[in-house]
Amino acid sequence: MKNQIKYTNEPIGAVRFVTDFLPSPAELALKNQNVKVTISLSSESVEYFKSEAEKHDMQYQRMIRQLLDEYVIHQKGR
Repeated sequence: MKNQIKYTNEPIGAVRFVTDFLPSPAELALKNQNVKVTISLSSESVEYFKSEAEKHDMQYQRMIRQLLDEYVIHQKGR
């Protein structure tokens, strides 16, 4: 940094407290519990998801999980 901050002992003026608006850690936890499964997928499908996930800077497993979750939501809404 070129410019350094110079601190003084001057009064900072009126202070106002802001209520906590951030979610609690419990609210940040994933609402759905994940279950680990073993599944065989075609190499073509895995390569596709890996390629797409890399483009979007995410994990391919997460992308597959989101796709399946969306499918379930759609099917339940029928």
